[in-house]
Amino acid sequence: MAVQRLITERRLIIVRRLPALPVLLITVFAAVLAGCGIRATEVPTDFGPAPSRVRCSLSEPDVSAQASRGLPVRVFLLCGSSLVAVDRTVRVPDGTADTERRVLVAQGLLDQLAATPSPAEKEAGYSTDVRGGMTVTGPRPRDPEDALRLSTPPGDLSSYALAQVVCTFSDSAAAEGDGSVILGGPGASPLLRYECTDEVRARPGSAELPSTEV
Repeated sequence: MAVQRLITERRLIIVRRLPALPVLLITVFAAVLAGCGIRATEVPTDFGPAPSRVRCSLSEPDVSAQASRGLPVRVFLLCGSSLVAVDRTVRVPDGTADTERRVLVAQGLLDQLAATPSPAEKEAGYSTDVRGGMTVTGPRPRDPEDALRLSTPPGDLSSYALAQVVCTFSDSAAAEGDGSVILGGPGASPLLRYECTDEVRARPGSAELPSTEV
């Protein structure tokens, strides 16, 4: 009877310890993970949102598709505290005379500068300070042949907007390609030759636009 009682008690002890085995196994497994440099967790790890688009960086445009829609050009938009060139197109009818072509290109550039940046450009941080409704005409009778006159006097534009216009025009077929552009306001207002420099592109809000009287 004593032997039978002893066997029964040992069986009870084994049965009572069985529920603790999964806990023991989990504890051992966690210790192994810790030894491998892996931290155990009871919930899925949240690694955060996917990386956003790099600021002032856009995917390469489809130049062939742009060319089919018009003349490829570049306009300078604001991004952060700098001017950054982005690709656009403007429409110029075939066979247009050079003098008229310059004005059409300049007007197309103004319209592109005043347009709201695309969703991708907004996401990348681009903006513009040029307001819509501004027009451009060619030279008056006594003006240099490469002069352009804005419906808004250049001096009335914000420093950012003027820098955008000057850098965009001087880098296009609207100017002579020497990094400068002759601009004036409506009527017989004085003309100035403005230059787009590296400093202006880097700090359009604070760097003074180099200009000389014409």
